[in-house]
Amino acid sequence: MLYTGGMETFFTFLERRVDDCSSLLCIGLDPHVSDLPAPTADAARDFCLRLVKLTAPYVAAFKPNAAFFELYGPDGWAALKRVIEAVAEESARIGSTIPVILDAKRGDIASTAEAYAQSSFENLGVHAITLSPYLGKDSIDPFLAYKEKGVFLLCKTSNPGAGDLQDLRIQTSEVYKDLGGLTLHEYIAHLAQQWNTEDNIGLVVGATQPEALARVRAAAPDLWFLVPGVGAQGGDLETALRTGLRKDGKGMLINVSRGISRAENPAKAAAELRDQIVNIKHDLGY
Repeated sequence: MLYTGGMETFFTFLERRVDDCSSLLCIGLDPHVSDLPAPTADAARDFCLRLVKLTAPYVAAFKPNAAFFELYGPDGWAALKRVIEAVAEESARIGSTIPVILDAKRGDIASTAEAYAQSSFENLGVHAITLSPYLGKDSIDPFLAYKEKGVFLLCKTSNPGAGDLQDLRIQTSEVYKDLGGLTLHEYIAHLAQQWNTEDNIGLVVGATQPEALARVRAAAPDLWFLVPGVGAQGGDLETALRTGLRKDGKGMLINVSRGISRAENPAKAAAELRDQIVNIKHDLGY
């Protein structure tokens, strides 16, 4: 369902940032231990702070992965909070607020989800979060209660084993009785499109299987996609954009992590990738 309300939502906020920076690039802040000078929370923090400072002008969003901070215990959580604060500081410096999407893939019963939502949105102060939808809508409702925040539901992920569950065929559906035979990921996309009455639901859809990306776009024509898998995981940028963009030339956040963080010059790599996305969109007629 297309949102037609007038209040500020996560995705109207995101679109303003996309317009400000002419970018669909999301940079994943994944401080792999192998990339750090020492296996410490301070090293993880400094790794991310450098990336934020160098690449902020070129990104539509940053996506820190909670796991790479949680492994350091309380010090890791403090480091993650400092990284999120640094994004706000860079946003103020450049005059355009950059969204922070917490990659945490939460998913639990409602009372636990309430605690996760409070932790993410109030304590850490992120703007959006990745969630697993497999416990049903009541498990994501506590996050949706934060009207100005956003969620990205796992739909068709980029990992090799995604098809073990996500490609299973749905034989019957009380909601979509006329759509028997859908894959599970298509069904999730249809549900997300229906649930998105407040413009705060998007989907995680990998770039590694463009046919699936196209099917999900057909099922959810209005939603924003968070798209991992370009670069190190083998997804092709042009193919992903051609199959996944909305009719308005938006609707995708292309997430890149190692391709930026391990570049000799991350700022240059981010700028070139941003420009590549712009050029491909132009060639596609957007």
